[in-house]
Amino acid sequence: MSKIIGIDLGSYNSAVSVYEGTELKIIANSEGGLTTPSYVAFTKDGIKVGEPAKRQATVNPEKTIFNVKRLMGKSYDDVKHLKRPYKIANSNGRAAIDIDGKIYSPEEISAIIIQKMKKTAEDFLGEDVKKAIITVPAHFNSDERNATKVAAEIAGLQVERVIAEPTAAILNVDSKSEKKYMVFDFGGCTLDVSIVDVADGIFEIKSTDGDLELGGSLVDEKIVDFLADEFKSEQGIDLKKDPIALQRLFEAAE
Repeated sequence: MSKIIGIDLGSYNSAVSVYEGTELKIIANSEGGLTTPSYVAFTKDGIKVGEPAKRQATVNPEKTIFNVKRLMGKSYDDVKHLKRPYKIANSNGRAAIDIDGKIYSPEEISAIIIQKMKKTAEDFLGEDVKKAIITVPAHFNSDERNATKVAAEIAGLQVERVIAEPTAAILNVDSKSEKKYMVFDFGGCTLDVSIVDVADGIFEIKSTDGDLELGGSLVDEKIVDFLADEFKSEQGIDLKKDPIALQRLFEAAE
Protein backbone atom coordinates (compact mmCIF):
# COMPACT_ATOMS: atom_id res chain seq x y z
CA MET A 1 0.00 0.00 0.00
CA SER A 2 1.41 3.36 -1.01
CA LYS A 3 2.19 6.01 1.59
CA ILE A 4 -0.14 8.89 2.35
CA ILE A 5 1.76 12.18 2.29
CA GLY A 6 1.01 15.39 4.12
CA ILE A 7 1.14 18.67 2.19
CA ASP A 8 1.20 22.19 3.56
CA LEU A 9 0.20 24.28 0.55
CA GLY A 10 1.34 27.67 1.76
CA SER A 11 0.83 31.15 0.40
CA TYR A 12 4.57 31.70 -0.02
CA ASN A 13 6.15 28.35 0.89
CA SER A 14 4.96 24.76 0.75
CA ALA A 15 6.21 21.55 2.34
CA VAL A 16 5.60 17.82 2.12
CA SER A 17 5.97 15.19 4.83
CA VAL A 18 5.58 11.48 5.43
CA TYR A 19 5.59 9.13 8.40
CA GLU A 20 8.51 6.71 8.57
CA GLY A 21 7.52 4.23 11.25
CA THR A 22 6.47 6.50 14.10
CA GLU A 23 8.62 9.46 13.01
CA LEU A 24 7.36 12.34 10.90
CA LYS A 25 9.82 13.45 8.23
CA ILE A 26 9.74 16.70 6.26
CA ILE A 27 11.11 15.79 2.84
CA ALA A 28 13.80 17.94 1.23
CA ASN A 29 13.13 19.01 -2.37
CA SER A 30 15.49 18.66 -5.33
CA GLU A 31 17.22 21.92 -4.34
CA GLY A 32 17.83 20.58 -0.83
CA GLY A 33 15.29 22.81 0.92
CA LEU A 34 12.70 21.61 3.43
CA THR A 35 10.29 24.22 2.10
CA THR A 36 9.53 25.05 -1.52
CA PRO A 37 8.57 28.58 -2.60
CA SER A 38 4.97 28.56 -3.84
CA TYR A 39 6.00 30.18 -7.12
CA VAL A 40 5.15 29.13 -10.69
CA ALA A 41 6.83 30.84 -13.65
CA PHE A 42 6.02 30.61 -17.34
CA THR A 43 9.25 31.08 -19.30
CA LYS A 44 10.46 30.54 -22.85
CA ASP A 45 12.11 27.34 -21.59
CA GLY A 46 8.90 26.00 -20.04
CA ILE A 47 7.28 26.11 -16.62
CA LYS A 48 9.50 26.58 -13.55
CA VAL A 49 8.34 25.76 -10.03
CA GLY A 50 9.67 26.62 -6.59
CA GLU A 51 13.09 28.16 -6.08
CA PRO A 52 13.95 28.33 -9.84
CA ALA A 53 10.70 30.25 -10.41
CA LYS A 54 11.32 32.63 -7.52
CA ARG A 55 14.91 33.37 -8.64
CA GLN A 56 13.77 34.71 -12.02
CA ALA A 57 10.75 36.66 -10.74
CA THR A 58 12.37 40.08 -11.03
CA VAL A 59 13.12 39.72 -14.76
CA ASN A 60 9.85 37.94 -15.55
CA PRO A 61 7.29 39.50 -13.18
CA GLU A 62 4.19 39.37 -15.37
CA LYS A 63 4.52 35.61 -15.86
CA THR A 64 5.61 34.61 -12.36
CA ILE A 65 2.70 33.61 -10.14
CA PHE A 66 2.98 33.74 -6.35
CA ASN A 67 0.47 33.78 -3.48
CA VAL A 68 -2.12 32.08 -5.68
CA LYS A 69 -3.62 30.65 -2.48
CA ARG A 70 -5.21 34.07 -1.94
CA LEU A 71 -7.25 33.54 -5.12
CA MET A 72 -8.47 30.02 -4.35
CA GLY A 73 -12.25 29.73 -4.26
CA LYS A 74 -12.68 33.48 -4.70
CA SER A 75 -14.74 35.58 -7.06
CA TYR A 76 -13.04 38.21 -9.21
CA ASP A 77 -14.69 40.95 -7.18
CA ASP A 78 -13.16 39.47 -4.00
CA VAL A 79 -9.59 39.93 -5.25
CA LYS A 80 -9.60 42.58 -8.00
CA HIS A 81 -8.10 45.11 -5.56
CA LEU A 82 -4.97 43.03 -5.01
CA LYS A 83 -1.70 44.44 -6.36
CA ARG A 84 0.20 41.84 -8.36
CA PRO A 85 2.85 42.11 -11.11
CA TYR A 86 0.89 39.40 -12.94
CA LYS A 87 -2.64 39.94 -14.28
CA ILE A 88 -5.62 38.78 -12.22
CA ALA A 89 -8.41 38.01 -14.68
CA ASN A 90 -12.19 37.63 -14.56
CA SER A 91 -13.26 34.16 -15.70
CA ASN A 92 -17.06 34.06 -15.63
CA GLY A 93 -17.02 35.91 -12.34
CA ARG A 94 -14.28 33.76 -10.78
CA ALA A 95 -10.72 34.87 -10.04
CA ALA A 96 -8.16 33.64 -12.58
CA ILE A 97 -4.70 34.45 -13.95
CA ASP A 98 -4.00 35.74 -17.46
CA ILE A 99 -0.69 34.64 -19.01
CA ASP A 100 -0.30 35.97 -22.56
CA GLY A 101 -4.05 35.75 -23.10
CA LYS A 102 -4.36 32.20 -21.76
CA ILE A 103 -6.51 31.93 -18.66
CA TYR A 104 -5.47 29.69 -15.77
CA SER A 105 -7.60 28.99 -12.73
CA PRO A 106 -5.97 29.28 -9.29
CA GLU A 107 -6.55 25.54 -8.93
CA GLU A 108 -4.48 24.84 -12.04
CA ILE A 109 -1.58 26.95 -10.77
CA SER A 110 -1.79 25.36 -7.32
CA ALA A 111 -1.83 21.93 -8.95
CA ILE A 112 1.58 22.66 -10.48
CA ILE A 113 2.96 23.39 -6.99
CA ILE A 114 1.31 20.25 -5.58
CA GLN A 115 2.82 18.20 -8.41
CA LYS A 116 6.23 19.45 -7.28
CA MET A 117 5.41 18.29 -3.73
CA LYS A 118 4.19 14.95 -5.05
CA LYS A 119 7.37 14.35 -7.07
CA THR A 120 9.53 15.38 -4.10
CA ALA A 121 7.83 12.67 -2.03
CA GLU A 122 8.01 10.08 -4.80
CA ASP A 123 11.72 10.67 -5.36
CA PHE A 124 12.32 10.18 -1.64
CA LEU A 125 10.09 7.13 -1.22
CA GLY A 126 10.96 5.46 -4.52
CA GLU A 127 7.31 4.73 -5.25
CA ASP A 128 4.20 6.37 -6.66
CA VAL A 129 2.12 8.49 -4.31
CA LYS A 130 -1.65 8.59 -4.83
CA LYS A 131 -3.10 9.96 -1.59
CA ALA A 132 -2.54 13.07 0.51
CA ILE A 133 -3.73 15.01 3.52
CA ILE A 134 -3.62 18.77 2.93
CA THR A 135 -3.69 21.59 5.46
CA VAL A 136 -5.65 24.81 4.99
CA PRO A 137 -6.12 27.95 7.12
CA ALA A 138 -8.60 27.54 9.96
CA HIS A 139 -10.97 30.06 8.41
CA PHE A 140 -11.01 28.68 4.87
CA ASN A 141 -14.67 28.38 3.86
CA SER A 142 -16.17 25.47 1.91
CA ASP A 143 -15.39 27.07 -1.48
CA GLU A 144 -11.74 27.54 -0.55
CA ARG A 145 -11.46 24.02 0.86
CA ASN A 146 -13.08 22.54 -2.24
CA ALA A 147 -10.74 24.55 -4.47
CA THR A 148 -7.78 23.07 -2.57
CA LYS A 149 -9.14 19.56 -3.11
CA VAL A 150 -9.66 20.25 -6.82
CA ALA A 151 -6.06 21.45 -7.15
CA ALA A 152 -4.79 18.23 -5.56
CA GLU A 153 -7.00 16.13 -7.82
CA ILE A 154 -5.67 17.95 -10.89
CA ALA A 155 -2.19 17.07 -9.61
CA GLY A 156 -3.15 13.40 -9.50
CA LEU A 157 -3.78 13.01 -5.77
CA GLN A 158 -6.75 11.68 -3.89
CA VAL A 159 -7.35 13.90 -0.86
CA GLU A 160 -8.02 11.77 2.20
CA ARG A 161 -8.62 14.76 4.48
CA VAL A 162 -8.39 18.53 4.54
CA ILE A 163 -7.15 19.61 7.99
CA ALA A 164 -7.06 23.07 9.51
CA GLU A 165 -3.48 24.24 10.01
CA PRO A 166 -3.79 24.77 13.80
CA THR A 167 -5.09 21.21 14.16
CA ALA A 168 -2.20 19.84 12.13
CA ALA A 169 0.28 21.81 14.22
CA ILE A 170 -0.98 20.55 17.58
CA LEU A 171 -0.87 16.90 16.51
CA ASN A 172 2.91 17.05 16.94
CA VAL A 173 2.81 17.51 20.74
CA ASP A 174 2.86 14.80 23.40
CA SER A 175 -0.75 13.60 23.44
CA LYS A 176 -0.33 11.96 26.86
CA SER A 177 0.23 15.25 28.64
CA GLU A 178 -2.73 17.16 30.02
CA LYS A 179 -2.19 20.69 28.83
CA LYS A 180 -3.80 23.57 27.02
CA TYR A 181 -1.92 25.04 24.08
CA MET A 182 -2.22 28.24 22.14
CA VAL A 183 -1.40 27.74 18.47
CA PHE A 184 -0.37 31.02 16.84
CA ASP A 185 -0.25 30.87 13.04
CA PHE A 186 0.99 33.99 11.27
CA GLY A 187 0.88 32.91 7.64
CA GLY A 188 1.27 34.58 4.29
CA CYS A 189 -2.40 35.58 4.12
CA THR A 190 -3.99 34.73 7.43
CA LEU A 191 -3.53 35.13 11.16
CA ASP A 192 -5.10 32.39 13.28
CA VAL A 193 -5.04 31.74 17.01
CA SER A 194 -6.43 28.51 18.43
CA ILE A 195 -6.77 27.18 21.97
CA VAL A 196 -6.41 23.40 22.08
CA ASP A 197 -6.96 21.09 25.05
CA VAL A 198 -4.84 17.92 25.04
CA ALA A 199 -5.58 15.08 27.46
CA ASP A 200 -5.32 11.28 27.28
CA GLY A 201 -4.58 11.25 23.58
CA ILE A 202 -7.57 13.43 22.72
CA PHE A 203 -7.13 16.80 20.99
CA GLU A 204 -10.03 19.21 21.44
CA ILE A 205 -10.05 22.64 19.84
CA LYS A 206 -11.76 24.89 22.38
CA SER A 207 -11.70 28.07 20.33
CA THR A 208 -10.38 29.41 17.05
CA ASP A 209 -10.38 32.95 15.75
CA GLY A 210 -8.41 34.95 13.27
CA ASP A 211 -8.33 37.31 10.35
CA LEU A 212 -8.16 36.40 6.65
CA GLU A 213 -6.80 39.86 5.88
CA LEU A 214 -3.90 39.99 8.32
CA GLY A 215 -1.12 37.78 6.98
CA GLY A 216 2.48 38.44 6.11
CA SER A 217 1.70 39.26 2.48
CA LEU A 218 -0.70 41.98 3.63
CA VAL A 219 2.12 43.50 5.67
CA ASP A 220 4.33 43.31 2.57
CA GLU A 221 1.67 45.09 0.53
CA LYS A 222 1.44 47.94 3.04
CA ILE A 223 5.22 48.35 2.90
CA VAL A 224 5.06 48.34 -0.92
CA ASP A 225 2.37 51.05 -0.77
CA PHE A 226 4.52 53.15 1.54
CA LEU A 227 7.68 52.81 -0.57
CA ALA A 228 5.86 53.47 -3.85
CA ASP A 229 3.99 56.49 -2.46
CA GLU A 230 7.20 57.96 -1.02
CA PHE A 231 9.01 57.48 -4.33
CA LYS A 232 6.12 59.01 -6.29
CA SER A 233 5.98 62.06 -4.02
CA GLU A 234 9.73 62.59 -4.33
CA GLN A 235 10.33 61.64 -7.97
CA GLY A 236 6.90 61.90 -9.60
CA ILE A 237 7.14 58.31 -10.89
CA ASP A 238 4.54 55.62 -10.07
CA LEU A 239 6.48 52.38 -9.55
CA LYS A 240 3.25 50.40 -9.35
CA LYS A 241 2.80 50.83 -13.10
CA ASP A 242 6.13 49.12 -13.81
CA PRO A 243 5.85 45.31 -13.27
CA ILE A 244 9.62 44.84 -12.81
CA ALA A 245 9.86 47.69 -10.32
CA LEU A 246 6.77 46.39 -8.49
CA GLN A 247 8.29 42.90 -8.21
CA ARG A 248 11.51 44.38 -6.81
CA LEU A 249 9.46 46.32 -4.29
CA PHE A 250 7.69 43.13 -3.19
CA GLU A 251 11.02 41.36 -2.73
CA ALA A 252 12.42 44.29 -0.74
CA ALA A 253 9.27 44.51 1.39
CA GLU A 254 9.35 40.78 2.17
